[in-house]
Amino acid sequence: MTILRRSIVRLPLLAAGLLAACLQGQMALAAPGDQAGFEFAVLGHSFKAGPDDGPLKKAIADTSTFNASFVVATGIKAASESCSDKLYGQRKDLLDASGPPLIVSLSASDWANCRNSRGRINAIERLNRLRDVYFADDQSLGQRKLTLSRLSSTAKFRSYAENAHWEYGGVLFATVNLPANNNHFLPEAGRNSEFEDRLVANRSWLQRLFAMAQRKQLDGIVLFSDGDVGVLDEDDNSLLPSFSSKQDGFASPRKQIRTLAKKFSGKVLLVDTRTEGEADNKEGKARKAAARAGGPKISWKGNLGHVSIDNDWAAIAVRPGKTPFFEVRQRAVRPSAQARARASTLRR
Repeated sequence: MTILRRSIVRLPLLAAGLLAACLQGQMALAAPGDQAGFEFAVLGHSFKAGPDDGPLKKAIADTSTFNASFVVATGIKAASESCSDKLYGQRKDLLDASGPPLIVSLSASDWANCRNSRGRINAIERLNRLRDVYFADDQSLGQRKLTLSRLSSTAKFRSYAENAHWEYGGVLFATVNLPANNNHFLPEAGRNSEFEDRLVANRSWLQRLFAMAQRKQLDGIVLFSDGDVGVLDEDDNSLLPSFSSKQDGFASPRKQIRTLAKKFSGKVLLVDTRTEGEADNKEGKARKAAARAGGPKISWKGNLGHVSIDNDWAAIAVRPGKTPFFEVRQRAVRPSAQARARASTLRR
């Protein structure tokens, strides 16, 4: 009888334990950010101010305290800095110290403007080296990792490891190598082999991204690039045949993104860091006004949105079921648990 009583007493405890385990399992099954929304951070290209690690270190520390779901770093070096293997390695170590997962989106200053010791352009060689250093596997940088899918997993585009995508909270995120120096179109070079080959790779990449998002019925797509493709620009003259000596290197991806976005049922947001040579069109003026007013803001045309991040960092919120779906948040660092506890004690 004693054994029977003990078993009966233990039954409620066992049931409570099973219920707790089930609830924990249900919580674990819910993907991060599902329905509740989340925030990710974008590190602006701090190196536009010069070769100084200080702003980047501070931004990494801030976003780690902010506890963003993940961070996208837009470039690793200033144009005036060396393109050496040593510098590439040092910056990787710095970025890898990020608390949240960190994904690198290359800038023109990382490779397109590089020259060797004899002053000759060696952009392609440096781009290949960056691919070896930063994109050798399917993992992000950072103390926590995200598993990424790379374009290089396709045999035809084995070289293009810098183009990566990941899905988070019902949104597809992707990097696209579109450098700000007119997409690295070189008019004096005869056949632009690097530009033309990358154009083909990016075209296939964008087609794949939109097809995947549509098939999965995702709520949105976010594309990160260095250059401003100009998807919201009103002037489409650059898409027409022209005998101008300056060809628009972004004409093809701009046209493709606009076409694909029209067929996509969700929101499409393009994030870049272009600040030099801002256009004087309506969107360019709006960006300048927004910067003066206290930070970047997203401009929209239909389901297409665009925002340029300056050389600091910004948090962008994803808000399922709300309008706007994407929103730049005030750059405020969330207090740590210890700081919240101290504040609560003071209030008492």
